[in-house]
Formats: sequence, C-alpha cells, structure tokens
Amino acid sequence: MTKILFVCHGNICRSPMAEFVMKDLVRKAGLEDKIFVDSKACRRDELGSDTYYGTKEILRKKGIPFSKRRATQITAEDYKNFDYIIGMDFENMRDFKRIFGEDSQEKIYLLMNFAGENREVADPWYTDDFETTYNDVLKGCRALLNFLPVEKN
Repeated sequence: MTKILFVCHGNICRSPMAEFVMKDLVRKAGLEDKIFVDSKACRRDELGSDTYYGTKEILRKKGIPFSKRRATQITAEDYKNFDYIIGMDFENMRDFKRIFGEDSQEKIYLLMNFAGENREVADPWYTDDFETTYNDVLKGCRALLNFLPVEKN
C-alpha cells in the first residue's frame, strides 16, 4: 500500500483539505485498497483542533466528504511510516529537514511540484481565500495521483 502524508503549519486548513480531496480522488479511482492518505502539522499551534471552518465550507461546496478530526504533529517516525511526505509551503520543507534530517529515501515533496509548479499552496489562513487554496490542492492532488506508481483500475 502506498502511504501519503500531507503536512502544513497547523493541520487545520491546507493539509486536511489535501487529505480529504486526495481521499475523494482515490475513492473515485477505485484505489482505496492501494493508497492510504493522512495529514499532520509541522507546528504545535493547533494540536487537537478540528478542521478549520473555511476548509469545511469549501469542501461542502465542492461535494468532498470529510470527517471530524484532530490536528496532530509529525514526528521523526513518520518518515519511516509514509512513502510520500508532502508539504504545502517552503517553511514546511525547512521543518522537514529539522524533523527528519536528510531525505535519503526521496520521500519529501512540495505539493505543487507534482503539477509542474515550484510554488507554495496558497494559505487561506492569511487570505481567507479558500477557493484559491482548493484549486491549488485539487491541481496538486490530481497530478500526484497520476504520478503515483500504482496500477490504476
């Protein structure tokens, strides 16, 4: 099974959005038995918090199912447990280096790189623009799904 971990600063906006969007794409592709998806935070600010209301609102608007959850923080152990560790911004990438050390197994990626763009996913925490964030996440997740070395049904 391929295991994907999406990570952002607090695990309440971008990474849970990516988690639920990717789970929806995986389900629609009939790959639930081949791909596992989760999300976590780099920082401790929001540990224990549920998904931010703006993220829930855009997911509802787009018809993406989601569930109640609690923000959790990545640990060094996650490097062993996941095949892909995907950050939303350059700060996450720096945090990965601090938490995991060197990426000796080439598991760490910036989400928008899968879409051929070396840029961050827009952060709605500062802009309140969840539509732009959703568009970035959807674009990145679709490209990631196409990139994955799993046999598509």
